[in-house]
Amino acid sequence: MDDQAQDISSRDALPQDVLIQAMRLREQGTEQARIHLVTLSEQHPQHAGVAYQTAWSHDSLGLEAEAVPFYRRALDLQGLPPEDRHGAFLGLGSTYRVLGRYEESLTTLRLGLAEFPDDAALRTFLAMALHNTGKSREAVRILLLVTAATSADPRVQQYRRAISYYADHLDETQ
Repeated sequence: MDDQAQDISSRDALPQDVLIQAMRLREQGTEQARIHLVTLSEQHPQHAGVAYQTAWSHDSLGLEAEAVPFYRRALDLQGLPPEDRHGAFLGLGSTYRVLGRYEESLTTLRLGLAEFPDDAALRTFLAMALHNTGKSREAVRILLLVTAATSADPRVQQYRRAISYYADHLDETQ
């Protein structure tokens, strides 16, 4: 177990091996794992890492509505490592979008971007939520900027400056 998991486990008296087991269970993606994680979360309600693993477990089983309170708890509690905090913002923002809770999705993804401003995944999910709220122009702008910044495609790179320019000038004509 790395130092990060050790620090997390000490915050709610959760043994390291229990947190490792929680992560492995979540990776299995089974109903049995979800039930075990819910029990573990009830036993350790102040443990952000367990809440995050429980949320993710629900999400991966298509139980988005049930994932929301666990994601929220994970983000509200102290001690979630940056990588997991990023995942919780992305998971919760995406989950809200799938549930049709678009404004909550936008708020969550923007909060995530305040902490992780250059993250292409958060920006991409924000673009999807913007589209769902009728803000397709802003969504396309974001997607063009993400594409220009992250694509390894040689032709996209060849036209990266033009793509970046047109992200802010979509309606420009001659």
